[in-house]
Amino acid sequence: MPKRILVLHYSQTGQLDSVVDAILQPLRANTDFSIVDQRIEPETDFPFPWPFIRFINTFPEAAHQRPCALKPFTVDTTEKFDLVILAYQVWFLAPSIPVSSFLQSEQAEILRDTPVVTVIACRNMWLMAQEKVKAHLQRLGARLVGNLALVDEAGTAASFISTPLWVLTGKKGPFPLGIPAAGVARADIDAASRFGDAIVQHWQTTDVPPDERLWQGLGAVRINANLIASEKVATRSFYLWGKLFLAAGGQDAWLRKPLTLLYTLFLLTLILTVVPITAILKRLFAPLMKKRIEQQKAYFAQPSGESFHVLKKQ
Repeated sequence: MPKRILVLHYSQTGQLDSVVDAILQPLRANTDFSIVDQRIEPETDFPFPWPFIRFINTFPEAAHQRPCALKPFTVDTTEKFDLVILAYQVWFLAPSIPVSSFLQSEQAEILRDTPVVTVIACRNMWLMAQEKVKAHLQRLGARLVGNLALVDEAGTAASFISTPLWVLTGKKGPFPLGIPAAGVARADIDAASRFGDAIVQHWQTTDVPPDERLWQGLGAVRINANLIASEKVATRSFYLWGKLFLAAGGQDAWLRKPLTLLYTLFLLTLILTVVPITAILKRLFAPLMKKRIEQQKAYFAQPSGESFHVLKKQ
């Protein structure tokens, strides 16, 4: 019997779908696997490119994981699979609203007692979003056995500009004034096929379900220790400001429009001051906190880790 792989995904820009396609290439080429593709679809989809006011006005629901209505699945949610690939974007340091909505829905019962790997494509900050996803998976009784996180090639500083330009204009760049292109490097996307190779090789050598060793040694994630504290500060900010927005009413409430402009100024100030100051302080105190930093990096890198070796073809 072929191993049954369920792929759950939502990609606003299409980039994440390209990553998933790369992972699935070795599986689709092998008759030992049956792939079931299930896109997570909101009843009212989110636009791309994103109008500025609507983009900022989305963060309260994203940060507080307020679910939206989803279209019914075409797959029978009582079916059992040998592995689930859950691919998601990061919106305001949380899983995208469609994915968090799925994880809070009855449809998410399909994950129970099933090995799950998560796949992320984002600017560069994904740790707190993954913590939220891990909490959902634990509540659902799913087993997280792998995580792949691909981040923008532009780097932390440049992507502060290039990624919003991509989201708001629909153009990846490169942009004038030397601003690099947004998004994950094409080479990194293509190289994600090694994670599909690892899945194939697992079931070529054993018939037991995969565990946390599945994607270890493949360079699945890179932890930037300088961003850990910044992510925590920004997550707290999104949560507190989000409460204020939600108290003002739904997304169409008139009071949320001036709040959006006010929060934009605050967010720019946060990005230009608190984030770099936090990174500098982190670096200054790094020698005194070396053990603590290594513990944090090891924790957030789980289950797949940062180490890399070349996967040998069978």
